[in-house]
Amino acid sequence: MACSPFRVLRTLDPIGALRALDPIGALRALRNDWKRLVLILALGQILSLCITSTSVLSNKLAERQTVTTPNFQSFLVYALLLIVYMPLTLVRLGPRKVWLNIKKRYYWYIFMALVDVEGNFFVIKAFSYTSLLSCMLLDTWTLPCVMVLAYFLMHTRYKWTHILSVLICLGGMGLLIKGDMDAGKNYLATDAARGDIFMLIGATCYALSNTTEEFIVRHRPQYETVAWLGFFGTLINGVQMGIIEHDRLKKMTWTKEIVGFTIGFDLVMFVLYSIAPFLFRLSSATFYNLSILTSDFYGLIFAKYMFHNPITPIYAGAFVMIVVGLLVYYIIPQVAPVRMARVYGFRTPIPGDLALNQGAEVATAPIASHDDDNRSVAGSGLFDPDSKTRVQDVSTLA
Repeated sequence: MACSPFRVLRTLDPIGALRALDPIGALRALRNDWKRLVLILALGQILSLCITSTSVLSNKLAERQTVTTPNFQSFLVYALLLIVYMPLTLVRLGPRKVWLNIKKRYYWYIFMALVDVEGNFFVIKAFSYTSLLSCMLLDTWTLPCVMVLAYFLMHTRYKWTHILSVLICLGGMGLLIKGDMDAGKNYLATDAARGDIFMLIGATCYALSNTTEEFIVRHRPQYETVAWLGFFGTLINGVQMGIIEHDRLKKMTWTKEIVGFTIGFDLVMFVLYSIAPFLFRLSSATFYNLSILTSDFYGLIFAKYMFHNPITPIYAGAFVMIVVGLLVYYIIPQVAPVRMARVYGFRTPIPGDLALNQGAEVATAPIASHDDDNRSVAGSGLFDPDSKTRVQDVSTLA
């Protein structure tokens, strides 16, 4: 149903104003929405800093360890997520709601944990075989994969401005890569074909993990999603660790530095896994992957103060390009219908489901209905122009 620009202005809805072809109204609404913009930009850059910190700590561990144990490092992260968030989930939702959800949708959580674990594994292995240039270029494969998956799973519809913003961000990434190559940071590949294949598999797994997690957190609470990621991630990663690294762990020499860097790595990854679902809900997995492109720039800042490496103007220009791309992406959000894909397991609501998708792309969302075909699982968290109320939970409908 078409909406008038005057009605949109009364609800301060920037997306609806753009739909009504009222750019002045959109700018006024965005002026009132600046706190949300600052919040998602800040969350994205915090996550980018987490990515940089894990890279630095992993390098420090690699320098001091006689053997590499990437599965063991990830195992501790998943275990920590399980220990913290599963009790919280049971207290907040109650055992009945938790059981009804996992009994009906367990395969979604297993799949999310599996691709996340394997994404970490293949990316780490890729760095051992192929060159740094190939890794940095192929890692951007995650972006188009996420956008395609969001198109089918979340019914996200992109405008030309979103393609432009992605190209701007990738241009900034290109400048970062050029700066690294000019600085002589590249290294030769030992098995380029195998490493490139591993990186493509890892990047695809990351895209599947990010998109699946976004889809789930638009239906369920963030803490519950992370709790089950920790549960199944611990099981899958634990089995993989026992098969691949049991001999390496026996040879491990534990020093104070190794213990300290391992604890630091796990804590930073815990923060990353805890914050990412909030950004998925407020914005999208696409915005998340665009945001973490700045991680290489933050790595340069670490290198400047830890190793006294200079920061050239090309790096600063790359950072500015990526931030500009993020602003363009957010200011004109993609338009999504009020209902996402009706996939098996999410066709009917169950106790604890969220009735309103609180992401940033959709202007309004109707009240949840008993009729499964009319139930809304997408929205923006903004006020509905008709009811001016929010719908948070459909527990009473089941």
